[in-house]
Amino acid sequence: MIKHEPVLPPEFIYPVDDWRLVESQYAPEFLAQSETLFSTANGYLGMRGTFEEGTPAIQHGMFVNGFHETWDIPYGEWAFGFATTGQTIVNVPDSKIIRLYVDDEPFELESGHIVKFQRALDMRAGIVEREVLWETPAGRRLLLRSERLVSFVEKHVAAIRYHVQLLNGQAALAIVSEVARHPLSTATTRDPRLASHRGQVLKTVCANASGYQLDFAYVTENSGMGLACSVDHTLDSQCRHSARASCDDGQGRVVFQIDAVEGDTMTLTKYITCHTSRSGKCEELRDRAERTLQRTVQHGFDRLLADQRAYLDDFWSRSDVEVEAGHPRAQQCLRWNLFQLFQAAARADYAGVPAKGLTGQTYDGHYFWDMEMYILPFLTYTSPQIARNILNYRYSILDKARARAREVSQAGALFPWRTINGEEASAYYAASTAQYHINAAVARAIVQYVAISGDEAFMQECGAEILVETARLWFDLGFFSERKDGRFCIHGVTGPDEYTTVVNNNTYTNLMARDNLRSAVRVVERLHAEHATDYQLLVHRTGLTNTEVDDWRRAVDRMYIPYDETLGIHPQDDSFLEREVWDFDRTPPENFPLLLSYHPLVIYRRQVIKQADVVLAMFLLGEEFTPEQKKRNFDYYDPLTTGDSSLSACIQGIVAAEIGYADVAHRYMAYAVLTDLADVGGNVKDGCHIAAMGGTWMACVYGLAGMRDRDGEISFNPKPIRQLQRLRFPLTVRGQRLTVEITDDAIVYSLLEGAGLNIRHRGETLELLPQQPI
Repeated sequence: MIKHEPVLPPEFIYPVDDWRLVESQYAPEFLAQSETLFSTANGYLGMRGTFEEGTPAIQHGMFVNGFHETWDIPYGEWAFGFATTGQTIVNVPDSKIIRLYVDDEPFELESGHIVKFQRALDMRAGIVEREVLWETPAGRRLLLRSERLVSFVEKHVAAIRYHVQLLNGQAALAIVSEVARHPLSTATTRDPRLASHRGQVLKTVCANASGYQLDFAYVTENSGMGLACSVDHTLDSQCRHSARASCDDGQGRVVFQIDAVEGDTMTLTKYITCHTSRSGKCEELRDRAERTLQRTVQHGFDRLLADQRAYLDDFWSRSDVEVEAGHPRAQQCLRWNLFQLFQAAARADYAGVPAKGLTGQTYDGHYFWDMEMYILPFLTYTSPQIARNILNYRYSILDKARARAREVSQAGALFPWRTINGEEASAYYAASTAQYHINAAVARAIVQYVAISGDEAFMQECGAEILVETARLWFDLGFFSERKDGRFCIHGVTGPDEYTTVVNNNTYTNLMARDNLRSAVRVVERLHAEHATDYQLLVHRTGLTNTEVDDWRRAVDRMYIPYDETLGIHPQDDSFLEREVWDFDRTPPENFPLLLSYHPLVIYRRQVIKQADVVLAMFLLGEEFTPEQKKRNFDYYDPLTTGDSSLSACIQGIVAAEIGYADVAHRYMAYAVLTDLADVGGNVKDGCHIAAMGGTWMACVYGLAGMRDRDGEISFNPKPIRQLQRLRFPLTVRGQRLTVEITDDAIVYSLLEGAGLNIRHRGETLELLPQQPI
């Protein structure tokens, strides 16, 4: 169900450009959204798209992935096993501020006379550029140009080049570069999706100002994490100038005073570096920051630009999805989604991917199941090393997942529903920690990654251990029910649909648990047969026994999957069909999302769905359903689905395409692609919907091209979509590079790199050979 069609902002402000997001005039009415849309990040360090001058601004933001504060979760009534410690990503001191004064008149976009304005996010260059022509009350005209980037190559570095050209007369200029600690927000909200902890959490350990450089070190009050933040500058000007640096209370500034003359261009380049550690180590962090700054300043801004372009040239060669889809913005929107997805993940390295990337504090900077379910497929097929890094993060927190399982009285390991440091940080069990299916998402991502990348070493070193512990959890959680003819049942869980909670035999969960158990059995058997040493090490690490594996086989064979013979559909759970259907006709549009307008119990009592649940299972495990069942399930559940989650539209579009609902598929896919650029949920001001962006890639590859992958076999069954004229995308499979191109009258498969690869096209096996398109 789509409540309304997404509406893009006007083209005269945001013109169409396939490779850039352009803002052609200062648009205060879109200020909040643009701070998200023009964000820059590299997966480790991120900046919201606020202006260099610091004003106007709705939400300042600069973040380091994984750098967080902890706090005690308050409960009106605590219960055993509840999470005790919250985690919130820290909004670190803002190092991107550069203020300009002309004869002591401040440059302010909201009040100044702006003759010309343009800002652009260049997705090939990886920079945000801005050009402003400003006229002061005294009649001085200045051309201001800036370039901002967060480096993909230099993980800890961001930089800004700020040009000021005086076009007439003479003037006294002051350029003030700051590291600022913005006042804390006093706004209150009851939206549970926003950050939970808003206190000032950084304690200044040291601060130093010398020459053009500012150096700071901080520690968080509770988590004890360390942060070193340093900035340095170069100034290129033929005019007489001086500089003075100062710092106080964990913030500082360098003031450049310039006697500007007509026609001269002054260029200030600001280099920023952040280093963090899980423990204080402030002296070491300061040394690392100092080395990074020295190297970066020596190389210069042009080197950063060139490295950034080369890095992104490689990314786009592996990842670009070219599309002609009957709408002039289709290509621009799709590329913006992919670019933001990459910005969120590229240099995450030892961490996960936050739900909002590094574009805001919403969801506290936590990692969820959607990291594996929606983001990993894109990375597995385009950037397998990044996918491996993220799975390595999951392995690094396996012991904490084991501890979490014990906290909820289960065997094996239970990955946290939301976390940064590996500990469970969700305070509401019904619609969060009861979603045990996160274990299956992690397991599935591992199996898919190894099959597509060919990285068997990861399975032997890390993946098998996770599969064993997640399988243990499922077998311990479920039971063989006499009332269900000895079938294996799983009770008291929540599936992907957070509007239906703590149920028995959620169809999605049972199917995914069976898949997880089956994968664990296969991997253990293979290690036992083919890799004796790795098998022995696995047994040593996990205490695995043959009896356990036999138990898992029984659970696979006897898993209970709900099915209603009367309707010919799979009930979402044992009791879903017994509930009253939500009255959509009498629900005002402003009451969506429902979670902000109704008590949870009002929602839980009814047939109403936040996001695809059974429909998601039909996509992931399509072989478990007949074509007729898929159609009947979709017809039943689609009208009940609110789309209150940004994760739903892409999945509904994929399944709609598979069952032949071409127009429905197109509408859902358009909805998914436009989630942020059209501000579909009205909350893009709080950050990007990173998993939904992964879903747009899935909609193209799994939906339009009909790709499916199972046990390493890749098949395509492209679906005709009336509005689609052309689709082309690359894939990396076991080190080989292929492209798929679909047009009105042809489907072409080409192997660009590799010795040979077999794929299936509409049931026919094709052998792809180098430079021999089929």
